[in-house]
Amino acid sequence: MTDHSDPFDDHADEGDLLEAYCVSCRQKTPIENPQAIWTRRGTPGTRGTCADCGTTVIRMGRTASHDRLKRPEPAQLADLLPGKGGRKAFPVVYVNYSVADAEFAEILAEDLKRAGVHTWLPGPEDEGVQWATGVHPALVECAAMLVIATPLALKATAVRDALEYFVKTRKPVVVATLEPADLPDSLRRKPRFDFSGDDYKRQLRALIAALSG
Repeated sequence: MTDHSDPFDDHADEGDLLEAYCVSCRQKTPIENPQAIWTRRGTPGTRGTCADCGTTVIRMGRTASHDRLKRPEPAQLADLLPGKGGRKAFPVVYVNYSVADAEFAEILAEDLKRAGVHTWLPGPEDEGVQWATGVHPALVECAAMLVIATPLALKATAVRDALEYFVKTRKPVVVATLEPADLPDSLRRKPRFDFSGDDYKRQLRALIAALSG
């Protein structure tokens, strides 16, 4: 029987000491001022600050605190695209990542949003769906792709398939290297930003400039 459970639904006890990966400290640290959240894609998580440096951190997974929150409807791609009423159109960046890098992807997407860069993060519910056109609508509608590159991500079928579509349609692709990885030929000449070190803010500024341009 197929397991349709949420991969992030680990239901941690409220009394547990929650830790999250800090992009500035490059290690897991205790979460200060933890708050239960639902991401834009309807995934449970906990947001707070790093106990060491104060940087915003996010840990994916359900806790007892989520039981008291109403789960919102997941954001739809149409919410970011032009529609009726003269809503302004914004370029949307498709964030291509593996499930193992979901926490980093959420943090990066939040920082990009604060800078005015609109992003779309595919969710677990998108896996294995047979779309009428054969392609996820977000791949068609998004103007650029940000690949979060790790050895695991570059082996993931969903990551490779999404990248292949963007390369085939010649839409812009940029790379955020989270761990040292042997990039495929399709990525080696793409703009690359190294998030594997301790200069997260400098790399973020450079990434924002590239995506905004």
